[in-house]
Amino acid sequence: MIEENRDYLREKTMGAKKERYQNRIELLQGTLDLLILQTLQWGPQHGYGISVAIRNRSSELLQVDTGSLYPALHRLEKQKWIKAEWRISENKQRAKFYQLTAAGKKQLTKERSKWAQLSDAIAGVLNPERMQ
Repeated sequence: MIEENRDYLREKTMGAKKERYQNRIELLQGTLDLLILQTLQWGPQHGYGISVAIRNRSSELLQVDTGSLYPALHRLEKQKWIKAEWRISENKQRAKFYQLTAAGKKQLTKERSKWAQLSDAIAGVLNPERMQ
């Protein structure tokens, strides 16, 4: 009986998660880094602000969960592409603000170039008549 309840709850939870993510676009690995670097190109921002900027600029299609955002920010910081400092946010709370470094600007240029190549390659597959 307990085993059956556990299985039922697991299936119900999995179904809810699938439904929640059904209408979302899954990002290719590395794309989140590109989006974060691009967002910081517009100026220093705290984590929540980065998430909101990505969501707003993508017409609400891209939503970055904190479980993905903060590990990515830490990874980018470790690679010295961004740096962080504690500041007071616009709503008077202490927050860690992230800023693009010179190395991050170079990486952003590389990542944008790779993204353009990938986009062209995908377009070539989806619209082969356009490539002739």
